[in-house]
Amino acid sequence: MSKITRQGSNTILSGSVEYHNFVYLAGMTADDLSLDVTGQTKQVLAKITAALEANGTDTTRLLTAQIWLKHITDRDAMNKVWVEWLGDAGRPARACVEANMADPRHLVEIMVTACR
Repeated sequence: MSKITRQGSNTILSGSVEYHNFVYLAGMTADDLSLDVTGQTKQVLAKITAALEANGTDTTRLLTAQIWLKHITDRDAMNKVWVEWLGDAGRPARACVEANMADPRHLVEIMVTACR
């Protein structure tokens, strides 16, 4: 059996799970909920960058992304930050939908899968 490595686990979830050189990150949200969608997206993407690095990979190895926005009308503002963050890296397969968030102050949540 291959080893499954979990990081940042609590009673509900793990922040990341690695199996067969695939890295699955939990959905990430901003810490500063007073920020607008641009600020929250920047915080979320910084957290994703750090989590990917902690798992021995980076944005050039992204495979999929799921993005939840409180207001789908924020899609253009979020996409602007997203494109800057990815730079010239390959684009993952992606979904972006409007959703009710667990905390109404959350404007964006992003979950990614990458390979190592």
